[in-house]
Amino acid sequence: MRSGHWPGHLLGHRLGRRFGWLWTAYGTSALGTWLAFGAFPLIAIRVLHAGPAEVAALSSVGAAVGAAAAVPLGPWVEFRRKRPVLIATDLVRCAALLTIPAAFALGALTFLQLLLVSVVVAAADITFRAASGAYLKTLLPAEDLLVANARFESTAWTTTIIGPPLGGAAIGLLGPVATVVADAVSYLLSALGIRAIGGHEPRPERREAPRMRTRDLLDGWRYILADATLRPLFFNTALFNGLVMAAQPLLAVLMLGHLGFAPWQYGLAFAAPSIGGLLGSWLARPLVTRFGRHPVLAAVGALRAIWPVGLAFVGPGTGGLLLVMGVELGLIFCCGVFNPVYATYRLERTAPDRVTRTLSAWAVTTKASTALLTAVWGVLGGLLGPRTAIALAGVLLLATALLLPRRATAHLPEGAHTACPPEFR
Repeated sequence: MRSGHWPGHLLGHRLGRRFGWLWTAYGTSALGTWLAFGAFPLIAIRVLHAGPAEVAALSSVGAAVGAAAAVPLGPWVEFRRKRPVLIATDLVRCAALLTIPAAFALGALTFLQLLLVSVVVAAADITFRAASGAYLKTLLPAEDLLVANARFESTAWTTTIIGPPLGGAAIGLLGPVATVVADAVSYLLSALGIRAIGGHEPRPERREAPRMRTRDLLDGWRYILADATLRPLFFNTALFNGLVMAAQPLLAVLMLGHLGFAPWQYGLAFAAPSIGGLLGSWLARPLVTRFGRHPVLAAVGALRAIWPVGLAFVGPGTGGLLLVMGVELGLIFCCGVFNPVYATYRLERTAPDRVTRTLSAWAVTTKASTALLTAVWGVLGGLLGPRTAIALAGVLLLATALLLPRRATAHLPEGAHTACPPEFR
């Protein structure tokens, strides 16, 4: 392994002032998101006295409707400057979230408002992610994309570690809507950071009909399904993310209900292993440098599918807690390596005039599949019991390794990055 790559390559490899502002904006909004982790269900339960069905709807229906609302935004954003879109989506999320503390202060907060805000935020999240991927590809040369994505990944796991505990303390001191205010402010600060990037961004050239047609809504999916390597990766990530997230509510029921773990133990079981994500993101580029991108993508993608089935064997007491932490540490470490490599690979495989539509279609599908599988596994948990349903999700996750790209790609699509150094091929 080359000297200077562990872990200093993330900080020592300079990507310029403009990327620095983008990275700062990302970190600020990510911290706000994790500070507000679980805020909507908490408000629904404690303030609005909502039942289990309503709480489930906040995550499943809100995400699904938000994903549907984001479908036409991908083609619309594709041929517009991305930086104004990023600023606009940040401001939309800020404004939507601020309606909650305002309504709470006036005694007018309703469950419908929570649901509508969750839809708006979900649609804006998808649009922001798609536009930011396209913007990153214009901001940096191909050889710097993996370092940039590794920095985003390490930042995501850092905020995952520190955000929920701080958010819980803020709710205890300041009330149930305090973290929603913090999340809204984080989006405002993110918008200011993106504005500070400066520089001239040329308007993307449109080579197609100037007006958006109905068939244009499916362009992102058509592009993915036509690519022999993006296609299996697309199905892999949609199924993997959906099955992992579908098992989480059942694991909460198992640990907090059947096995009698305290809430702080449940939180610790998922917060502490997030250090594995930091470790994995630091290792991503050195592993690609040494072994090549495709072997790392295939090996780590398969390894991450092995861990979740272990959650079906969790028992009471310290042993059960350590088992969950060990499984989550292994899973999160593999995801920490896989995610930046896969994100970079996906950007390099996608032609510049297709990036926003492709990433939007990808995010919409992932959100929708997660919502659908969460609902299905909720039913299975009621019929079979949470432990059996968790085991079934774990077994199916093993099969997702079959959907990883089987071999390295010899060529890139026309218009995609081709100046990729040998160590990334």
